[in-house]
Amino acid sequence: MAYELPPEIVHFVNREDEQNRALTAVAEWNARSRPLCLALSGPGGSGKTELAFRIARTLRDRYPDSVLYVDLDEYRRDGAVVVADVLGQLLVSLGVAPDMLANSFKGRCKQYWTRTDGQRLVVVIDNARYGAEVVPLLPGSGASVAIVASHGPLYDIEDGAAVDLELHPLDAVDSAELLRLVVRDQRLSDEPDAARGLVQLCAGLPAALHVAARWIRKYRRRPLSRLLADLSKELDEKGIPVVEKVWDAAYLSLTSEAALLYRLLADHPGPSFTPESATALLGLGRDAADEALEELEIAGLLDTREASNTADGRLRLPELMRAHARRRARTDGAERERAEAQRRIVTWFLRQAQRADLYAAGPRLVVADAVPPLEGAPDSPLTDPADANTTDAERRERARSAARWLNTERHALYASVRLAHSLGLDTETWALCEPLWTHFLDHPHPADDIEVFGLGVAAAGRAGDLPALVRMRCQLARPLWEQGRNDEAAQELARALATLDTLGESTRTSKLRASAIEFRGTLHAVQGDWAAAAADFRRSRDVHHTISNTYGVTLQTYRLGQATAELGDVDEAAQLLAQAHRSAVELGRERLAGRIGFALGGALRGLGRTGEARVLYEDALASARGRGSDADEQRILDAFAELADEEGHFDEAGAHRAAAHAIRVRNGLA
Repeated sequence: MAYELPPEIVHFVNREDEQNRALTAVAEWNARSRPLCLALSGPGGSGKTELAFRIARTLRDRYPDSVLYVDLDEYRRDGAVVVADVLGQLLVSLGVAPDMLANSFKGRCKQYWTRTDGQRLVVVIDNARYGAEVVPLLPGSGASVAIVASHGPLYDIEDGAAVDLELHPLDAVDSAELLRLVVRDQRLSDEPDAARGLVQLCAGLPAALHVAARWIRKYRRRPLSRLLADLSKELDEKGIPVVEKVWDAAYLSLTSEAALLYRLLADHPGPSFTPESATALLGLGRDAADEALEELEIAGLLDTREASNTADGRLRLPELMRAHARRRARTDGAERERAEAQRRIVTWFLRQAQRADLYAAGPRLVVADAVPPLEGAPDSPLTDPADANTTDAERRERARSAARWLNTERHALYASVRLAHSLGLDTETWALCEPLWTHFLDHPHPADDIEVFGLGVAAAGRAGDLPALVRMRCQLARPLWEQGRNDEAAQELARALATLDTLGESTRTSKLRASAIEFRGTLHAVQGDWAAAAADFRRSRDVHHTISNTYGVTLQTYRLGQATAELGDVDEAAQLLAQAHRSAVELGRERLAGRIGFALGGALRGLGRTGEARVLYEDALASARGRGSDADEQRILDAFAELADEEGHFDEAGAHRAAAHAIRVRNGLA
């Protein structure tokens, strides 16, 4: 018998599920004239070939007649496999003399089927791209098994594959374990941050992890932190030699539209993308984008593991593959195509963020003009809560869905601000910061927020847009003071108010002034000067009264109620907060109503009205959970625990404290 597999590698991790599914399929197979076909698919470097070998070795005793291996890339000419030559190799491996091979392709097919009839064979077919180049290589025996490794799913295998085994990159734990097994180097323990960096750099690809391991073994005297920097540069510039050839071959097989999208995805903001954002990036319409994405998936040039687990069909270009796309862009792309795509994607994200902000927070003070729809680029699937014929529950869910969109796309939005600023798109830079404010209120990320709001200030100043400059300085002030940088925050607010003095009187200027005064009042509150805070909130409310801005009046009444409670006048505070809460509910402002309700509940607790406080806490907790706001949920749970203690419900209090603690642990705060 022929046995054509290489020696087993020393270390192999994970893939138990795929192996078990393969062995189960083998055990249950009962066809007599068609072989079982196991189809392994996944990105280059994910370990498909080695898994195919591992399965074949496991099956060796069950299939005693031969274990054959063929790499189709060795027979590929100008992208197409010369299948007759592959059949010739397989026939020779099965004992057919070279001079007895049939001359024609059809003749070799018949010869192969005759030679494999009734045989118990394993045939491993590597680097397949299309089902049409695999089907002639399937043995003519139901007692055989073919294991096919391809970069993407082979939808055109006749009659389908008995079982599809899609391989995704290894997770961080398995990646770290493989690296440790391969090198067994003390530096992995001594420099855990650098070790994690190496694992992250390799993006879960065993091939990349083996490259990293070789570097660690080769440079035994260098610290891992230096190796990480060196290897990052090496992989970005050159890629992984073996995998690079695979990705190059897959790329060269693409149509011009799919190849263009692949190159452009290297610049997509954020680590993942949706079909809608890919359409905006490509700029050729939805049908062309869908066809290009299908090609990339079949070619194994996309990580699709999130697509089936997310409602928006999210896809990913792993970092090493992103670097490959950048290299192909440098070789094949034009600077104009890249610049146009970058501008399109920034504009698309700005429009989607503005929509999500409006739907999540409702109408509020914004300076930027709304971006119209982009031709040929579909919007993200968000629905306006203000549409007619919707129930209250539907409106709430639509608002929450928009807030979740902002959180899901936060990395892309931060990256879009940076990209817009680097491109000199000043209006887009600061305009993107406005909807990020709504996200910041529920999900503060101080380092990112300070950076991007700072870019907003710089862009508004560079553009000479004074209203935008006021808005951006106010937004920047809050994450600054939340990081204890009160003096810097005060300077930003002073500059904002000074800029307002140079603007003419208008409704928008009045709203901006009221907002800036509110920000200053909030900073006074953070500093413990509640009297100054109350004075600013009252002054801001007066401005909103003057311009008949009901929402602004509601918000400042809430702020004033909070300050009044801190100053010790709980009765007055409860009246102010109750007034603000009624107004927020009437305006349909769920987010604001939830926060005011929580504050009102605290005031009512102080007055001994715990039953009323409990109802308000329950509503506020449901609102926070619906918005996915960990900060609000944790704060409400802590207060709920205190309320339960006051009422003598000690088990309930313990449950609330445990839930609040779990949130702190999840967010690295405990």
